[in-house]
Amino acid sequence: MKAFYLLLFTAFFSISCNSVKRTQKFVARGDYDQAIELAVKKLQKDKGAKEYEPHIRLLEEAYLKAKEDDTRHISFLKKENNPAAAKEIYYTYLDLQARQDLIRPLLPLYSNEMGRKANFVFSDYSNDLLAAKDAYVKALYHEAIVYMQRNTKKDYRSAFNVLCELDEVQPNYRDVHQLKEDAHFRGTDFVFVTINNHTGQFIPIRLERDLLDFNTYGLDDFWTEYHGQRANDINYDLGVDLNFQTIQISPERISDRQYTRTQHIKDGFEYRRDRKGNIVRDSLGNPIKIDKFINVSAQVTIITQQKSVFVGGTVVYRDLNRRRQLNSFPISSEFVFENVFAKYRGDERALTAEDRRLLNNYFIPFPNNEQMVFDAGTDIKERFKEILRDNSF
Repeated sequence: MKAFYLLLFTAFFSISCNSVKRTQKFVARGDYDQAIELAVKKLQKDKGAKEYEPHIRLLEEAYLKAKEDDTRHISFLKKENNPAAAKEIYYTYLDLQARQDLIRPLLPLYSNEMGRKANFVFSDYSNDLLAAKDAYVKALYHEAIVYMQRNTKKDYRSAFNVLCELDEVQPNYRDVHQLKEDAHFRGTDFVFVTINNHTGQFIPIRLERDLLDFNTYGLDDFWTEYHGQRANDINYDLGVDLNFQTIQISPERISDRQYTRTQHIKDGFEYRRDRKGNIVRDSLGNPIKIDKFINVSAQVTIITQQKSVFVGGTVVYRDLNRRRQLNSFPISSEFVFENVFAKYRGDERALTAEDRRLLNNYFIPFPNNEQMVFDAGTDIKERFKEILRDNSF
């Protein structure tokens, strides 16, 4: 049992030494915050434990050096007087405050190794934080305004991102909410989609409505909106034309094929008889039965109804401001209406499993041309959606 406790102590001591070495490495290479985090984590377990005492000295050293580095860095940034440094100054003050808040619950920390309490000089950064935050917010606001004044979609999008950052730091600041709406509106690509029928055939109104219902396309994009109807207050930079150029509808066709089915099937039984005509029995006295087979046949007629439609066209991308074509993609779809059913004459037992399945079908009235075009349009919509998704702006 003593050996077990000795082994346990040795393992624990080894782990403790390793953690001290890790903390020392962090301090040595200037990773002060990692050193502080590791030391605090150990001391939170038991700040009076002997094995954790080296962490008190390392924590004091890492805190002092981290504070000196950040204070010196802030001083340099303030002397530089560059508005772009406002963010760095603000977050450096937050780091200074966060370190104090992390260590404060552990105080006081007495070190037998140093023969005194660890010395942590804390400062009140509240005024500095407020001033740095105010400077940071003003810098963000100014940056967003500069972007918006450049009056390009790319810059409006950059302005929107800056305003979102500002909104996180200081919610409800001045007119940021309205500026975000303006930046989003002006940074959005509004795409006007039109359907053009060059086929000489009728395209169902419900198909046009379905094709222009972009809520069903799943093409959500924060910076792109597709419109099927022109809005007066929007300047459309981009256009997409869905041009129907061909609609070919075949005539209604009914064809039939006839087949003769034959089967050799079991048809009852008969008793085995001897040469004298007597029934032969088995050892138990039961009559011996012999399966009886016959040939059966049936005439099967398989009827096929068919009608097809082919719809073809192009999807054209246009720059509406420069009035030029950007790209073009072919689009087409073929829809085939087909119904197969069967009739027979003769012995039903001669039919195959497929014959029996087709017997359950029946003649269906052919769909009209409008329905055929609409059914083909369902596939056209999926292909149109793919083109829009693969060539988003």
